[in-house]
Amino acid sequence: MQDCIFCRIVRKEVPAEIVYEDEQVMVFKDIQPAAPVHLLLIPKKHIPTFFDLTEDDVSLIGHVQLVAGRVARQLNLEEKGFRLVSNCKEDAGQLVFHIHYHLLGGRTLQWPPG
Repeated sequence: MQDCIFCRIVRKEVPAEIVYEDEQVMVFKDIQPAAPVHLLLIPKKHIPTFFDLTEDDVSLIGHVQLVAGRVARQLNLEEKGFRLVSNCKEDAGQLVFHIHYHLLGGRTLQWPPG
């Protein structure tokens, strides 16, 4: 947890272009964007994967979802929409083992993603 890059960003030890922050959630720009809008939404609480969630985290994860909509609206994505994606474990493409969501928008996104 101490070496987790997202925990270090939350503690402001590593710089990030933060676009939203409250007591529970941080949203910042992805350093390798896959779309014109590519943000990472993370709970400030370190939770490695979805398999590590507990009943105590239900409100936190719901809050992340609400923040996604609010931030997308502020970025004028309400009309065209956005994609919210989270990868769980290696085969799904999870590179940082701290639950996070990718908010992608600003262009037409293809399906299936990969």
